[in-house]
Amino acid sequence: MKIWVDADACPVVIKDILFRAAKRTKTTTTLVANQRLSIPASEHIHFLQVPSGFDAADNKIVELVEKGDLIISSDIPLAAEVIETGGLVLSPRGEMYTLDNIKARLNMRDFMETMRASGIDTGGPPAMHQRDRQAFANKLNQILAKHA
Repeated sequence: MKIWVDADACPVVIKDILFRAAKRTKTTTTLVANQRLSIPASEHIHFLQVPSGFDAADNKIVELVEKGDLIISSDIPLAAEVIETGGLVLSPRGEMYTLDNIKARLNMRDFMETMRASGIDTGGPPAMHQRDRQAFANKLNQILAKHA
């Protein structure tokens, strides 16, 4: 299993958890973004810069992901594509996207996008809390232990 990170919007604290896990478990982890990112020196941690453009990082991840790989992203359309290819998707808040819940997530995303387009302020996602970081770390450890 490889880990692919939709890194443009991934919180720094989540990247730090991923860096420690990659080193500890010797799991190849690649951050994909359209802007240069700093990563620690490790044979297990890589950075792939893609050109600027709408969904460029998402498209590259979908192109490279293999069945059983883990993707870290809160991007619902990306998650849906990855799940169709047999990949696993974990949000930075520790929630697994699955065949059972992705359709409802897509519907809610589309509904909220329609509301925003009509001028309704729907606010953004809530701030990351310690419990979110802990939920992510716990779920990541479970996945890595299962696929070791």
